[in-house]
Amino acid sequence: MPAEVKILVSDETDDVVGHSVVGSLPGVEVVPYDPNVAELTSGQSDAAVLLPPYRGSHRPIRLLAQLGSLRMVQLLSAGADEWSRDVPSEIVLATARGAHAGPVSEWVLSAVLTQFRQWPALIRFQDKGMWAHRQFEADTLAGKKALVVGAGAIGGEVARRLKVFGVESTLVASRGRGDVLGAEALPEIVSGHAIVVITAPLTEATRGLVGPRFLKLMDDNALLVNAGRGQIVDTDALLAELASGRLRAALDVTDPEPLPDDHPLWAQRGAVISPHSARTVPGTNRLCYEVAAQQVAAFLRGEQPSNAVQHG
Repeated sequence: MPAEVKILVSDETDDVVGHSVVGSLPGVEVVPYDPNVAELTSGQSDAAVLLPPYRGSHRPIRLLAQLGSLRMVQLLSAGADEWSRDVPSEIVLATARGAHAGPVSEWVLSAVLTQFRQWPALIRFQDKGMWAHRQFEADTLAGKKALVVGAGAIGGEVARRLKVFGVESTLVASRGRGDVLGAEALPEIVSGHAIVVITAPLTEATRGLVGPRFLKLMDDNALLVNAGRGQIVDTDALLAELASGRLRAALDVTDPEPLPDDHPLWAQRGAVISPHSARTVPGTNRLCYEVAAQQVAAFLRGEQPSNAVQHG
């Protein structure tokens, strides 16, 4: 019988579910490893597939040089920016695109509703014991337009969920296709959208995309929602707009990240911030590993995984 294909799966608590999900694939042997170690054992170094953990995904990058039989790196994240420069081009690099669409789009919707219905102000009034009936101005989503930058699984699900609330979405991707506009159209279409949602991956093209010019094109009192990567948004430029009161923001990712305790973003009344936790709900880890297992299975069949990305 041919030897089973060894797959390295993190031994951390959050990744225990992955052992059974990936281990259910025929012809594979799940080999646990510590993503924090500097050196692999002889029983680990001949693995053909590496699965980095979701949290601190980049930690095992140092182990690549020790994996002489490596043929695939399968990520649990929707993006590959932390690994794309380090994985040699001859090794397949794939993501868990699709697994995050439900929880992250739900976070986006909750963030939009939180800002439009003024929940931060209401909670501050509640903390003071104030019945502030006429001291805040809520708004409705009905009839609003949203610009969704990033038309993958998450962006598409965001648009679908916003539609239920009467919001018309314009989707933008790196290249246009069908009803999705190409990124070159952005300067002409930012204005006119009350909501701008970032769900794009971090690439050289999207790094700093939402800078001073982009932000100035946004309508007064528009809401910027970043569920992509912190480095897509110019933090200093956003701070200036928030401090002036012209724009609002809901951020699950920031630059820098983690956001330091004394960072001025925390003090902005027009911003709500969550600690990169949009996908953190029960069941997401299993979803990520199920998608990862599908990608690995396709690779072992000799097929190109559907979530494979260009890199190297």
